[in-house]
Amino acid sequence: MNAPILRLYVVFLVLFAVLIGFTSRWAVFGSERLRENPKNARVRIEEQRIKRGVIRAANREVLAGSTRLSGDRYGRRYPTGSLFALPVGYDNVRFGRAGIEKYYNDALVGRKQELTSLIDSLTKDTQIGDDLQTTLVPRAQELAYDLLQGHQGAVVALGIKDGSVKVMAGTPSFDPDHPEDAKSVLNRATQGLYPPGSTMKTVTATAAIDSGRYEPDSRVNGKNGKVISGTPLNNFGQRDYGDITLTEALTNSVNTVWAEVGVKLGRNRMQEYMDRFGFGSKPPLDYPEEQMQSSGPRDTVKNELIPMSSGRVDVGRTAIGQGLLLVTPLQMATVAQTIANGGVRMEPRLVAKVVDPDGRTVDEPMPKEATRVMSEDTAAKVGTMMKSVVREGSGTAAALQGVEVAGKTGTAEINIAQRINDLWFIGFTEDVAVAVIIEREQGQGGTVAAPIAKQVLQALGQ
Repeated sequence: MNAPILRLYVVFLVLFAVLIGFTSRWAVFGSERLRENPKNARVRIEEQRIKRGVIRAANREVLAGSTRLSGDRYGRRYPTGSLFALPVGYDNVRFGRAGIEKYYNDALVGRKQELTSLIDSLTKDTQIGDDLQTTLVPRAQELAYDLLQGHQGAVVALGIKDGSVKVMAGTPSFDPDHPEDAKSVLNRATQGLYPPGSTMKTVTATAAIDSGRYEPDSRVNGKNGKVISGTPLNNFGQRDYGDITLTEALTNSVNTVWAEVGVKLGRNRMQEYMDRFGFGSKPPLDYPEEQMQSSGPRDTVKNELIPMSSGRVDVGRTAIGQGLLLVTPLQMATVAQTIANGGVRMEPRLVAKVVDPDGRTVDEPMPKEATRVMSEDTAAKVGTMMKSVVREGSGTAAALQGVEVAGKTGTAEINIAQRINDLWFIGFTEDVAVAVIIEREQGQGGTVAAPIAKQVLQALGQ
């Protein structure tokens, strides 16, 4: 072989090796992304031959199931329509997947049943995926969804001891059988970002008491019009409270007290406790990461979080849920759950167990602690302060007969001239924590959001 031909041979050999390496890299490292790409028609068509597993509610009611379309092809059907659409999501040959359908796709198509799948492919038997049993409670989900009609907003309810998501409702919702007709598939519970208003004072109260610098009976001054960070700050109704206790400051939601407490605690201490509660990162929920947002001070133009150490963040106004602070309803439900659980934040969970086609439980995750946020003593003190809010403060509309309810209202001003606000209530009973957000309406959190929370807590207590 002469030299030119040999060189050409070597060049082609190298190029062939590079091509093999490149395609192998995609096969190994890019397979998951290619498989999940909704534009990958081949994979989507192949998966239509699989009878996806059933998704069930906590009471085993079917939320998503498969039906034969023609021949060996199956399609997805959602018997509860828009009621569970936001947490469950959809599986659609044209539009891909969302929600639980996406997060648990491998289980639902039986991809982990490798030996069974191989046998099925050889024998031409229909491959059947695993079933999922969620933690969602239909009667409470339906009630929350009904109460949200006529509003834009969300309701999230969590089990206090295990973090189980009992309610995840939002409006507007959509028909998962026809996602192509949806005006929006935004899950406000996990993706909606709102100023928390005075519900944030529960986080500030936690930091204040857990630091050892304050007690519920500490005397503070609620004078109206205090200058905070160089700007005068008013209380609701411009009311002047004078000398009061920290508990009274929460019961009456006194802005000037809590902003001043935040400033005295300082940026680092406020950042520390916000981080402990889960601010600054997406929640550890079994749900697609791209369908969740992290809470904290935010640059809405760049869509990125701003650290408390930044001079752009007004720590006093952050302490009362104003300024640049934006949060999700799931985050604020987690705040309530943590206080109710003796200071321990639990990881939220949507799916209770995975069951194979033979009825065997193949995965049943145990409740998982995320972190201890505060001492048990601090949690008890803040919880007692929140009970005072419902007993005699702005949250009386959430009170239940014979059941002790703790809570905090929030009214975040959006358009002062038109009196348009985001309306909040967060709270808990012995077993359940809840967060309610109603977007851009006139009124107060205590008169609009609190009554919704009351009925949801009552339904979950039955």
